[in-house]
Parts: sequence; C-alpha cells; structure tokens
Amino acid sequence: MTVQFHSERRVREIGPQPRTSEPDVSSARSGDRNWHARGSGRPSTRAASRIRRQSPTGGAIKRTLDISMALSAFVALSPLFILTALLIKLTDRGPIFYRHVRLGHGRRSFACVKFRTMVANADEVLAEHLRSSPEAAAEWASSRKLKNDPRVTAVGAVLRKLSIDELPQLINVLRGEMSMVGPRPIVFDEVPLYGADIDFYFSARPGLTGVWQVSGRSDAAYSRRVALDRRYVENWSLWTDLVVVIKTVPAVLTARNAY
Repeated sequence: MTVQFHSERRVREIGPQPRTSEPDVSSARSGDRNWHARGSGRPSTRAASRIRRQSPTGGAIKRTLDISMALSAFVALSPLFILTALLIKLTDRGPIFYRHVRLGHGRRSFACVKFRTMVANADEVLAEHLRSSPEAAAEWASSRKLKNDPRVTAVGAVLRKLSIDELPQLINVLRGEMSMVGPRPIVFDEVPLYGADIDFYFSARPGLTGVWQVSGRSDAAYSRRVALDRRYVENWSLWTDLVVVIKTVPAVLTARNAY
C-alpha cells in the first residue's frame, strides 16, 4: 500500500489546540478533517520510500483483524464496561466517558474515547500544579506524564493502572480511526516532539496498544517513544502485532510502570 502524504494545499488546519486534560469535545467529528503539521516538513525521499515498502497500516488484512478482535473484546469485556461505568458514576457526578481530539493516520483528527479518570477542572489543576512545582514541570516537559498527577480521581488511578480507561477506544478501532496495535495517539502539541519523524507516526493508525506500552510504558522517555514508533512503522508485520498483543496482557496484569 502506498502512503500518500498530503501537501500543504490539500490540508487545512482545524480549530485551536485542544487542552491536554480531559475536555468533552462533542463537536469533534472524525474522518472529514485533515491537519497539517506546521514545521514538520515532508519526509525525505529515502524515508518515504521505506514507508511505502513497509505498508505500515497493514491494509485489508490488518483491518480485518482489527474488526474481529475489537468485536470479540466488546463481547468478552462487556461486564467490565458496565462495572466501570457504575463506579465512575457512583463516585463522581461527571460524565462516564470523555472524548479528546487526537491525530491519526493521514494527519486526520478524531475524537479518542476513554473512560473519564480526571476531575472536572483538570486543566486548571494541572496548570496550578506545574506552576507550583518545578520538578513536576520538568517531568511533564520530558514525558507528558506525571507519576503523582493531582488531576486523577481515586477510581481513575485504578483504571489507569490497569489500562481499563483505554478500553472504550475499541469504538475508535471499529470506526477505522485506530488499530489494535500501533503508535500511541498524540495531541496537537506533541507534534513538535516528534521532529522529523512525525511523518512515520502519521503513516500508521494509532493503536490501542503498541510497542511503547509494552516497553516500559509511562517510565519511557518521550524520545524513546518516538524511536519505538518509528521502528514499528519501518518494520511492521502481523507477527510484530501478535507479539505486542501477547506482551500487553502481562504488562497490564502487572500494571508495570503504568500511571
């Protein structure tokens, strides 16, 4: 499969940059809007050639597996979905789900669905925490993660530890916005962190799980995450996806380096 990179004339920027916490972006519609990474540039001829040869999104075979696995997971995990929804609703008056604008294959934006794990005023809480703690600000700048995140609720901490909060992304998989395995979906302000490698990210569908998640998860530096994403795209195969899925199970059950 040939991956086509949109030229600057064929894409248009959408909206303001989304917030980095958990807003409800009900107005975000997937599949009909493209976004051009400002300053990311086009891939080199050699890099583009590698991407075309590797066919990182996997074509019809990978898509068929995504649909079958997502449907099977929905059926098998439906009791867990119901229990999680009840816990969130009984312990917090906010919404059960939240949708956040992410960037995916072909530079398209989509509304990524998760179980809500943060307080309602997460943006304000994060901003104040980063202002008052230089250590937290440095940690956030390095990995876009916080080990002691004041925004996360008690129930949310458990959901994140076990990666249950990400299960609603099965909806995104069925919609074709995500894959079962791929790079972790990113937001607008993470694009500059990828540098010249951003086109490797855009050449694959983001994944519900991926190499980064089974290679240290939140403890991995962002630069390592970028390197892992590029390596995955350059060397994609169904066998790689199978190995990642198998490794995801113990990584989740042991809650290794997750927060």
